Amino acid sequence: MEFNQCKDSFIQLGEFLRSYSLGNLDSEFSVKLDNIVSNDHILNAWFTKKNIKRAISAIGDSLMPEKLEKWIDNYPDIEKYYSKKNIGVITAGNIPLVGFHDFLTVLISGNRFIGKLSTKDNRLLKFIADYLIKLNTDFTSLIEFTGNKLENFDAVIATGSNNTSRYFEYYFGKYPHIIRKNRNSVAILYGNETDEELKTLGDDIFSYFGLGCRNISKIFFPKDYSFDSFFENLQEFFPVYNHNKYANNYDYNKSIYLMNQIQHFDNGFVILKEDEGLSSPIGVVYFQYYDDINNAKEYIHLNKDQIQCVVSKPNLIENTIHFGKAQQPELWDYADNIDTMEFLLRL
Repeated sequence: MEFNQCKDSFIQLGEFLRSYSLGNLDSEFSVKLDNIVSNDHILNAWFTKKNIKRAISAIGDSLMPEKLEKWIDNYPDIEKYYSKKNIGVITAGNIPLVGFHDFLTVLISGNRFIGKLSTKDNRLLKFIADYLIKLNTDFTSLIEFTGNKLENFDAVIATGSNNTSRYFEYYFGKYPHIIRKNRNSVAILYGNETDEELKTLGDDIFSYFGLGCRNISKIFFPKDYSFDSFFENLQEFFPVYNHNKYANNYDYNKSIYLMNQIQHFDNGFVILKEDEGLSSPIGVVYFQYYDDINNAKEYIHLNKDQIQCVVSKPNLIENTIHFGKAQQPELWDYADNIDTMEFLLRL
């Protein structure tokens, strides 16, 4: 397959996903996708219809022609290094379609995708593969899914937990590889955020029930911060508590804190706990106060290998993301700040 054919296919995929996100069910494929979206919660209770549609919409937006061109323009020699190596990709299953970016990058760099999908998310990416094959049958030889161990690969991209990463290192360490571990994201507040900024911060906290590495698990507040406005602007996210698994996690952590008389703030569906840690449990967000913003910056620097992204007001801290944008990464926002395309082009 030629480079431009592959690129054009993903542009068409983006058009289809955006059309579906607008509610258009005027084709056989859109009806098939809607069936998966409506029923995937049976296999994975965290994959609600709303959250799957959120992921589909984000991917559709990222595949706008101008965004795809902007991303590809960062690699002027991409066609020169266009080759067909076998890339084994092991995906996580924490949020819907979390492996799509690796899937896209492997194919558009001219390589062959061999995917071992998480059992928690193994239908959506296969559907997208079927759609691409319908557009261009050359994808048939470029996409393979396996339920067994990876074999016959030249390089590996594997995403999992800190525990599984040790397994990945043991089995794939001798091959060119990208191995991703647990990461979390943080927010920094200054105390002068608008109601709109606090509401969109709620998206960063609660989208996908907080299960993504780009979800906010810790917040830095200025000393003597008043939480009234913060909690007031989060109220619209109360429906997360109507989800049984989220509610069970929230109730469990709340009972632990109450029984052990651990100080915390609670608004009825999320707990704020002062803690130096980074990875908070579901239904809980850790926080720390700061006297000087440099204290927050130092924490971020010391824990940079565990932090996926930082959300704050624009231009106040380098490389931060605007409120509400944590779970809307662009194609050039690489997981763990590792340039997957550069890795593949250097093979």
